[in-house]
Amino acid sequence: MSELREGSATVTAEAEAFYTESLKLLIQSGIPFLLGGTYAVSAYTGITRPTKDIDIFCRGGDFPRILSHFQDHGFETEIEDERWIGKVRHGELFFDVIFNSAVAINPVTDRWFKEEHRAVICGADVRLVAPTEMIFSKSFVQMRHKYDGPDVAHMILKQHESIDWKRLLAHMEQYWEVLLIHLLNFRFIYPTERDRVPDWLVAELLERMQERAKLPVAQTRICRGRLFSREDYLIDVTQWGFADVVGEEGTKEGLKENGNG
Repeated sequence: MSELREGSATVTAEAEAFYTESLKLLIQSGIPFLLGGTYAVSAYTGITRPTKDIDIFCRGGDFPRILSHFQDHGFETEIEDERWIGKVRHGELFFDVIFNSAVAINPVTDRWFKEEHRAVICGADVRLVAPTEMIFSKSFVQMRHKYDGPDVAHMILKQHESIDWKRLLAHMEQYWEVLLIHLLNFRFIYPTERDRVPDWLVAELLERMQERAKLPVAQTRICRGRLFSREDYLIDVTQWGFADVVGEEGTKEGLKENGNG
């Protein structure tokens, strides 16, 4: 078990009271969860910044249990997207309950609970998403209006000794190029801190790139940018002839026509 940290964010007194009550209810429920987002970044790096919510990560099987628990305590709940996220609301305030990524490629599994990292958040002693999984989950957040690259770089800088690099590579095995990009970004941002990333990992990824360059170009033109942002790369699959690797969200009208509205 690692040291007990403290995380903070710039929020209103009303929001902090809501988060405090929510975390206490979560702890009392006995349902396993991990705290991520801005508060976790603060606990790991010391960075304090404004936030609009807290991010609660859980296994897919515990997702409905958490929402039901808060519903039983008088809170409003919603399932924003069956593939990965729901919300618990109290007026204008809310927190996210997350069990996967927006494109359903990194589900919360038992491996996320492999390590125990704790912090005091809004007065509650809670478990944090481990540094390894923090990087894994943030690596794919690359939208025009939201980019988590700086969080990845800061996590590597401050928590490199706590990162399980082999587990991170296993998480991103199919998407190793994304990991390589973040490691190269880190080397550029912090040229004097390059030794915080293992040499064997950089060598492995660069060798993969060289081997891939020897192979023929794939016959199917795909746009993997949709793994980062469905919206920003929508034109690629609707007008430019690239195959989609994500799939489009159905409209409310379309759902009603299919009897699901």
